[in-house]
Amino acid sequence: MLSQGARESEMELRIFDVEHGACALLSCDNGTRMMIDCGHNASTGWRPGTYLRQQGIGYLDMLVVTNYDEDHVSGLPDLLANVEIGWLWRNKSVRPDVLQHLKSEDGMGAGIEALVLMAARYTGGDNATPPVFQGVERQAFKLDYPEFEDENNLSFVVHLKLDGVGFLFPGDLETKGWDTLLARDARFRTAIADTKVLIASHHGRVGGVCPDIFAKFACRPYWVVISDKGYMHDTQETVPFYALRAQGGRFRGEDRKVLTTRNDGRIRFWFSDGKWGAD
Repeated sequence: MLSQGARESEMELRIFDVEHGACALLSCDNGTRMMIDCGHNASTGWRPGTYLRQQGIGYLDMLVVTNYDEDHVSGLPDLLANVEIGWLWRNKSVRPDVLQHLKSEDGMGAGIEALVLMAARYTGGDNATPPVFQGVERQAFKLDYPEFEDENNLSFVVHLKLDGVGFLFPGDLETKGWDTLLARDARFRTAIADTKVLIASHHGRVGGVCPDIFAKFACRPYWVVISDKGYMHDTQETVPFYALRAQGGRFRGEDRKVLTTRNDGRIRFWFSDGKWGAD
């Protein structure tokens, strides 16, 4: 249930302004933390590891990588230099050597290079017990390499239920990926219908839009969140598209349907006493 105000939040999800990139931090009631992607902001100098260290945080229970492009992991060297990471959750059908091959064709950035080395060390669930995030149900959906060879449709799509509220992080999934997952996986179709906050795929680009999730699979989010830098990559076309399909809710004193890091900066979702909202 949406509310216009909240008491001190126990669980919160922060979506950071990392320009044309992605980075979010989930902090749970039991002190566990999950970071979803780890981009950085080149204009302000904000970097995820430095931020966590400044907050007195030296351990991150899980890092989720939704997409194998540099803008989703550009802050990884800084993250690894400042905090310990207990668990790496990603599309493991892409082996580290395969990832290196895919990215070397167009030039591999420092973030992807760090991820290749990290992925070779972190098993991410083979023989270990994953962390428990209190109040969180999590699912992931993916397409496998080599059936798909493009990084966008190899996105690791994550659905989180935070105190019962569904959030969908689709990475940079494009039309073919959306259509394939929807056709193959009933769990994915259920998660779509259970999404109350949609993080726009592909930073709001037209190529990441999937009209069918709204028209055929009952996706009716309160808000759509776009993480992007300026009015670029055709997001001026997708904002009205998403606005027509979102229910809307109170955000910083006004009714809003689409939230953007380029205009709104850092966005926080809070959860307290059966209520939730955004500010």
